[in-house]
Amino acid sequence: MGLTLLATTHRVAPGLLTWRAWDALRSAGAVLVRDGHPLLAPLRDAGIVPEVVDAPDASRLVADARSRDVLWVAAPEGDEPLMREIGTLVVNDPLDVEVLHGSYDLPGARLLDLVSVMDTLRRECPWDRKQTHVTLVPYLLEEAYEVLDTVESGDLGALREELGDVLMQVAFHSVVAAERDDESAFTIDDVAGAIVDKLVRRHPHVFGDVTVSGADEVNANWEQIKAAERAEKSGAEASALDGVPMGQPALSLAAQLQRRAARMNAPADLAAGLAASPGGAAEAAPGAGAGNGSDAGSDLGVRLFELVREAAERGIDPESELRAVSRVFRDRVRAWERRAPHA
Repeated sequence: MGLTLLATTHRVAPGLLTWRAWDALRSAGAVLVRDGHPLLAPLRDAGIVPEVVDAPDASRLVADARSRDVLWVAAPEGDEPLMREIGTLVVNDPLDVEVLHGSYDLPGARLLDLVSVMDTLRRECPWDRKQTHVTLVPYLLEEAYEVLDTVESGDLGALREELGDVLMQVAFHSVVAAERDDESAFTIDDVAGAIVDKLVRRHPHVFGDVTVSGADEVNANWEQIKAAERAEKSGAEASALDGVPMGQPALSLAAQLQRRAARMNAPADLAAGLAASPGGAAEAAPGAGAGNGSDAGSDLGVRLFELVREAAERGIDPESELRAVSRVFRDRVRAWERRAPHA
């Protein structure tokens, strides 16, 4: 005689149980389950007739299990209070009690909870309900910068939380998009499917029959695959600069443009003559046609652009370098404020 507490996860489809769980269900003298439990229908489909109760009673379960084998199908959230109460009851009057796990979460299973929570917030929270892609963009940028700050400061303990904030933004945009009724609508499954397809397509040495000698060849293959994708999407107008976000911070923009140009082996003299001439018109780069560079910057901009190029040659990220120096300056200002407080 004894009591078995069957634990399952709601993140797995009801009925997908281990062989041991099904064996325990079929061999138990009595199977008790809460009314409305997700497993109720699968149990009946399998020919198991459970006793349905409105709420579990620890004393009844323990008393019943002293005369026959009883299996209680725990709630998806675990029924921990019930399990603690049963533990208290059998301390002085022992009874064989087993917790049997009938299903387990797979890696990534908690993402299902995120989808559910975001759906609920979108329906029931006034603030979440009124958000749009446009209103959410500042939060996405802010959360991304907080991840960057966490990594650069070495506070890796906080990284999990900051990445969660970014992930929430992805889920938020997806639930907003799912509400549309035209061809622009998509769900978070579409987002995940698209990036899975892209990763598989761009890693033929992992998911295909391509052989590579090392990381450099992986990068070369990646660029070739991206070029083919751009050509398919844009045809003759395709450019290696497609997809470079012009709204990003200027230093990182210059660095990304230079990286893309270098991958194409673009001539170095394309970076010459970028400053505006004294008369206000931009000087055309060597080999460039009339009208190019009409939005060129000042001599200071050219010097900054050259510093970005120098940083790339030295294997340094200019954005990170400037932030590092800025942090030193911040600390010095704060120290000065503490030494000489101002009203």
